[in-house]
Parts: sequence; structure tokens; C-alpha cells
Amino acid sequence: MIETRRCLAILIPVIAISLSPSATVVRADVKVPVLELKDTRLANGLRVILVPDHSAPVYAINISYNVGSRNERPGRTGFAHLFEHMMFEGSQNVGKGEHFILVLNNGGGMNGTTNEDRTNYFEELPKNQLDLGLYLEADRMRALNITQANFENQRQTVQEERRQSIDNQPYGRADLEIDNLSYDNFAYKHSTIGSMADLDAATIQDVADFFRVYYAPNNAVLTLVGDFDPDEALTKIKKYFGSIPSQTPPPKVDLAEEPHYGERREVVSDPLARLPRIQMAYHIPPGNTPDSYAAQELAVILGQGQSSRMYQHLVKDKQLASQVAVFADARIGPSLLYISATARPGVKIEDLERGIDEEITTVAKNGVTAEELAKAKTQVLRRFIEQRRSSLNTANLIGRYAVYFDDPNLINTTIDKQDAVTLEQLNAASKKYLVRDQRTVVTTFPAAPDSSASSALAQ
Repeated sequence: MIETRRCLAILIPVIAISLSPSATVVRADVKVPVLELKDTRLANGLRVILVPDHSAPVYAINISYNVGSRNERPGRTGFAHLFEHMMFEGSQNVGKGEHFILVLNNGGGMNGTTNEDRTNYFEELPKNQLDLGLYLEADRMRALNITQANFENQRQTVQEERRQSIDNQPYGRADLEIDNLSYDNFAYKHSTIGSMADLDAATIQDVADFFRVYYAPNNAVLTLVGDFDPDEALTKIKKYFGSIPSQTPPPKVDLAEEPHYGERREVVSDPLARLPRIQMAYHIPPGNTPDSYAAQELAVILGQGQSSRMYQHLVKDKQLASQVAVFADARIGPSLLYISATARPGVKIEDLERGIDEEITTVAKNGVTAEELAKAKTQVLRRFIEQRRSSLNTANLIGRYAVYFDDPNLINTTIDKQDAVTLEQLNAASKKYLVRDQRTVVTTFPAAPDSSASSALAQ
């Protein structure tokens, strides 16, 4: 499953946490639990993070592999996502489809996701099924069942997913083009889902090589959150994972992006779109940096929620847009602040773009107010608290922090870092990053369907 991160809706990383604190971080009258993390490594390099939480008789396991579409090379795009699907095709001691059956029949849930920077797999199960979850993940890490039949089946599945989620969706091409145009570095320039041609060109040997290089214990983080005894759990983890051999570390990816000079623009003609849409992307620093936190709060102020500036001015007051959203992502490398707005029926896209530019100019010139920043911090805190409620999402987020920033303890410090953003810092960031010469603009116009293409599809 591709992890969506665009600004067509207000998308916030899934964050969760258990509510059995040993200490608290205090902001005003709100107390956010702090988790005790036991962080260790097995002899084969597998990083293990244990977070006991006895508030409910369940546990969650997350295996995050340090591989995403950033690790792909030209001609083999879509491989990280394809391999996510392959990991559900059975392993040495688990038949095809049996992983799902065993988890669901024991009252659990499971899934996996891929994005530019990591691939993860996760289960949530009753506490008495700890061995089951560990065994299933260890068996496919040790000996995935890589066959031509499984490979062909999942290649077709991924291609169909691309058709459903991109090719046959309104604004699907524009969603791909915004990154393609924004980045010069191949690592982030191409889409996670990959191209049809590259998927067709992939071979079974490519799959075997990808597994060997990237799905090794020394390239993974195992996070366990829930109702278990840490010493007992670590003993079981060593039992199931300890004998899996490590591999030569994969090559590091250069994520550097040279400065851009001049606005980049593209126009997309989309027969599936019903209204014009404009999408913008501004370059911002990598995640877990002071200016990244400032950009996240700036995104809240600009276009998240009905009280945001752009919603109030573009949707309600001027009635130029039917929808507007702003989202700042936080990748391992150079990131983007996305703005998306769909024109109201009868509104010219030029007028909508002018309205967006006026809001951006006002913010960059005059800054935001202390009240707006305080409200943004409250919104961030509220979402954080709402999302810190399940063992599963806690495990997923800790695994993400460990892979992205080598800092699983961000689960305890991220709100402190958000709170540390000052008004002066945020306003300086808006002047620095909301620069026309450093942005990308993709405009989508509805188009009449191609009758010849429609006839060919019907055949």
C-alpha cells in the first residue's frame, strides 16, 4: 500500500502512543505521557525497541526496513512498493495467504506501507499471541518465498493498483508531476508506485537481489509496543530473529538537491477532472530540523482547517476555491510544502492562483500573529494526543523515527520541538522558503475524453 502524503486532503502522519506514563511533558494544563523505550541491537544488527504498556491486553509489532523508493535506480522504479506486496506471498514455513489467515483468525490486524523513505509491516494481536507475530515476521525476513509465479501475480497487482490510484483517478497525473517537477535528484523525483514500463522490465533476479540487500536484519528496526514483559519479549525476539544472517549494508543514497533558480510550471489536461485545480510545492528543509517544525506550523496556519487563512479568504470570503489544503512533509532529505486548491465552478484558474499568491505574499511580508502561532501549536498538540491512543500506531511511529532520523525517542520530544518554534523563527522561515523562484506549479484543466482511447479500452 502506498502511503499517501499529498495535500489534496489534510494529511497528518499517523501518530499514536500508549497511555501508561512514567513521566510527563507538560504544556499549559495538558500532560502528554512519556514512554520508556528499551533500545538494543542483536548481534546480527537488528535494532529492537521495546515499549511496555499494560493498559490493554494487546501488543503491536512493527518491522520498518530502511528502504523506500529513494533507493531505486532508473529503469527499476516501483521496486520498493512491489516488494512490499511480495512480502505477503508466503515464506519458508508460512504458505501463501497464511500470514493473513493466522493473524485474522487470532483476533488481530495487519498491513504494510511504502513511501519514499521506508517500508514497514505491522500486526496487532492479543497479548497471548506474541510468539505468532514474531514468528511470522521472522520467517519472511529469513526466507521469503520468491518464485516466478508469486512475482508475476504481484507485478500485475501493483500495476492494477497504479491504474486505480493514479491513472484512472482525477488529478492522478498532477499528483505525480508535482514531485517530478520539484526535484532534480532521482531519489525523490520519481514516484513510489513506479512506471508500467519499469514494472514490466523487472526480473525475478531483480527481486532476489533486492531482498538480499535491503531485507536484512541490519537494515531493519523491530518495534514492540504493548502488554508484555520486556525481558521475556527480548528472549523471544532473539530466538526468532537472532540466527538470521546480516548482509553488507546497502549503499547510501545521495539526497542532495541543488538550489533551483526560476519557477517551474506544467499544465496537465485531465479528462477525469471536473474542475480546474492548482498545485504548488515549495522546497523546505529535511524533517526533524527547526525550520521543518516551523514549516509544519506554517502549513496549519495557511491551509489546515476551516479557520485557516486560505480557507477563510479563498473558500469563504472570495469564493474562489471549493477546496484548499496545505501540508508540509518531513522526509529524510529535502522536503516540500504543498498547496492544493480546486477552483469553484465558473472561477478562472488565473484568479484562483492570484488569490493564493496574495495570501503567500501577505504572510511572507507581514508574518503571522502570535495568536495564529499559538492556535497552530494547539492544533498540533490536539492531533498528537488524539493519535497517541493505540499500541499499533505507537509502534509504527517509533519505527519511522528510528529509520528516518535514528531517533526513536522523538515520540517523547517532538511536541517539545514544535513548542520551541518562535514567532520570529516562523516568520523568518516563511520569508526564506515561500519564494516563487524556488517553487513548482502544476495546473490541471478538465479535458474532453479521447474517444479513440476510450474505444481502445472498450475493446
